[in-house]
Amino acid sequence: MNRFIAIFERDLRKFIRNPLVVAMSLLMPIIYLLVLGHSFQGELKRLPLAVVDQDNGPRAESVMDLLRAIEAGPATIEVRMVADQGEAMRGLREGDYKGVMVIPPDFTRRSIRGAWPELGLYLDNTEAISANAIRMAVSSALPSLGEEFIPIREERSRPVLRDMELYRKVDYDQSLLPGVVIMAIFLGAMTTGAFNMVMDKFLGIEESYFLTPLTKGDIVMGLIASGLLITTVLAVLVLFIGSLISGIHLWSMLTPGSLFLLMLVIVLSTLGLQGLMFMIMGRINHPRIVGVLGGFLNVILFFPSGAIYPVESFPGWLRAFAMANPETYSVHAIRALLFKGAGLAAVQYDIIFLAVFAVISISSGLLIFKRAL
Repeated sequence: MNRFIAIFERDLRKFIRNPLVVAMSLLMPIIYLLVLGHSFQGELKRLPLAVVDQDNGPRAESVMDLLRAIEAGPATIEVRMVADQGEAMRGLREGDYKGVMVIPPDFTRRSIRGAWPELGLYLDNTEAISANAIRMAVSSALPSLGEEFIPIREERSRPVLRDMELYRKVDYDQSLLPGVVIMAIFLGAMTTGAFNMVMDKFLGIEESYFLTPLTKGDIVMGLIASGLLITTVLAVLVLFIGSLISGIHLWSMLTPGSLFLLMLVIVLSTLGLQGLMFMIMGRINHPRIVGVLGGFLNVILFFPSGAIYPVESFPGWLRAFAMANPETYSVHAIRALLFKGAGLAAVQYDIIFLAVFAVISISSGLLIFKRAL
């Protein structure tokens, strides 16, 4: 019995003496609840819909009233008026909007004449969940459009919604591929680089470094370089295998230019996460803490990245966090390059953010890392 109590006491003391593990054990369930609960909150909200009103007639105003009612009621969409259709379509391709509705110039005239008035709805179908939510919200509300303009031939005067998917059809499992690649990058960064340094400390191997002329810069940059190589190879393999499983033909979708940009995004994402791991684990000396942090970081970085649910549907505080989350920019860039045939103009801000984040995180990791016992 005494031996049992001794073991129990020793393990209890080890846990209590590690305040980080104690704090994370308390905080993680709460943060999981906040992040996961708000990342998967069922109904989508505030999806940005650009509206180009080329009619400005009474029936067009009725359509605007209808959209504003959806915005004020279920809040599925957030209406943004755009004067120029070309500008609206450019915003759709660059990810500023999830859809574009065009009210044509003859909409009111055709409505009054009962000549099948049409509304154009362009959707970013690379994000299937958002596209379906906008389509359902608008099409289900259209039948309730002003009855006063339907005196005789009701069917012919009822507006017809012509929804058009901007890109080739992307299945739901295919739309998850950018998130899968980012998950592979995270796991690679988590299990190489800084983690190997923690294992060296735990096994006492790090002490041998003190007998060599290695500086902390040599150690950190060497571990980051090896982690970059391993993680990049893993991410490319996951991208290739995932595309085969989901039926995506990379060789027919990527040009040499977009392939170069895709590799650049993967490398910058890896460098940023490697630096982040050094910032967090730079002074950790037990792999148990790494295990605790791994699941926590995966949740708070992956789910708010927009890989599964659109960022626009998150509450304000989580949207603000997503804007500082490097995985958000990685997912946006990989999705644009894979599914939209995008070029540098569409992903330049993602690349700039990832590059700046990588420089800051690696520099901070170098400062935090301590070459001492």
